[in-house]
Amino acid sequence: MQERILAAASRLFARQGFALTTVQEIVEQAGVTKGAMYHYYASKDDLLQQIYTRLLSLQSERLAAIADSDRPVRDRLHEAAADVVVSTLAHLDDAMVSWRSMHMLPPERLAQVRADRRRYHERFRALIEQGQREGVLRTDLSPDLATHQFFGGVHHLGSWYHVDGELTAESIGGTFAELLLRGLAPA
Repeated sequence: MQERILAAASRLFARQGFALTTVQEIVEQAGVTKGAMYHYYASKDDLLQQIYTRLLSLQSERLAAIADSDRPVRDRLHEAAADVVVSTLAHLDDAMVSWRSMHMLPPERLAQVRADRRRYHERFRALIEQGQREGVLRTDLSPDLATHQFFGGVHHLGSWYHVDGELTAESIGGTFAELLLRGLAPA
């Protein structure tokens, strides 16, 4: 039931926006009572934060597994870059809600979300830094800037991606990863 409520909230927030979605619409979409919703979630803000947290938690676990493997750093960076694109597209409603509505959280919740996201980006950036230390990636480029540029593209996927379009999530992920690595390749 908890997941059903969260999924309904994510669909509605993605479709019509956080501010315009009512609790009544969420419970009707989920097929539960308001009492059931409030048993699991204290407020719409709680739902919004949980939507972000579940996607970031999934992506963080996957990034940790990739980053901690013993494969060459270039391969791990490629896989990590492709994975974040594929997992974002697999959970596009959650991603869209996060990008469009996170700023609406109360300051203390927003600070937590930003800290969680910063840890994820730092782990990703650490792969770039390792590649630079090992001499397999350019050292004349800022790892921070490369990370921000890459995630800027990821954050715009929802503005053009269509699940029934010509491109698969995997092909888009592979292309994003290849573009990142070509940009970081030594001359």
